[in-house]
Amino acid sequence: MPHSSSRPTLDARPERPRRRLLAKSLAAVGAAVVLGATAMAGSAGAIINGQDSTQPYPFMASIPEVAAGVDAQCGATLIDRQWVLTAAHCVDTAELPIVLDGTVRIGSPNRTTGGTVRKIDKIVMHPGYKLDDPNQNDLALIRLDRPVAQKPVKIAKKAGPVGTPTRILGFGTTVDKDIEHAVFPDRLQQLDTRRGSEAECFDRAGATRLCTVSQKPGAMACFGDSGGPQLQRGRDGRWELIGTTSGDGDGKEGCATGPGLYTNVTVYSDWIHKTIRHNH
Repeated sequence: MPHSSSRPTLDARPERPRRRLLAKSLAAVGAAVVLGATAMAGSAGAIINGQDSTQPYPFMASIPEVAAGVDAQCGATLIDRQWVLTAAHCVDTAELPIVLDGTVRIGSPNRTTGGTVRKIDKIVMHPGYKLDDPNQNDLALIRLDRPVAQKPVKIAKKAGPVGTPTRILGFGTTVDKDIEHAVFPDRLQQLDTRRGSEAECFDRAGATRLCTVSQKPGAMACFGDSGGPQLQRGRDGRWELIGTTSGDGDGKEGCATGPGLYTNVTVYSDWIHKTIRHNH
């Protein structure tokens, strides 16, 4: 099924950093950095030590794909009746060993059944996206072949201050091992988190990335969670989108050794709305 994408040319990198980067960026994005062939160092791909979803999330979406030979997925978020937002590394088929299924599943609490399935009609990667450590401008928009009935989630005007309670969602692996030994749950997982400080993510966060800290030890997004949402409560008590699972917050091996990095969706709202407007 035809689709288009825009992507920048990446600079050449030394071999060792490149291997480490691919391992982290491959996590099944539902993972924290698209699925990789080796262990991902602290990337977010599946939620380790999360729990089964406790409420409906009609805006939760998943993107089936084969990553490094493993049937997996990335997460995504419905932000318009015909558009989902995910991580750019989840659809970066030029730089990463991933093959997209060509569909998106929306609104199901189950990984491979239910909800609404739509074909991918177009992919628009952020023009400043760069596969790196950490990734830069790690966002992509996917236009579905036709609208869905599920209600999109609202993008928050801004992320709450450090300490704000948040929640992450994903279908990523529930065991903190390399991708070849990933165990993907049938049911959507959730984990209560909070917004961390830049220091808690060893200055890897900043204006465009959110440091995300689990409220319980040994828990964080992992392989297969990349591209999935980070949510906060709005003034009306409803969930709002503030982040998209992108990568590692502490640079250590393993997903649940520390915090995760989430692209700060709120600072890209102008690009998101303009892209949707110009591609309808």
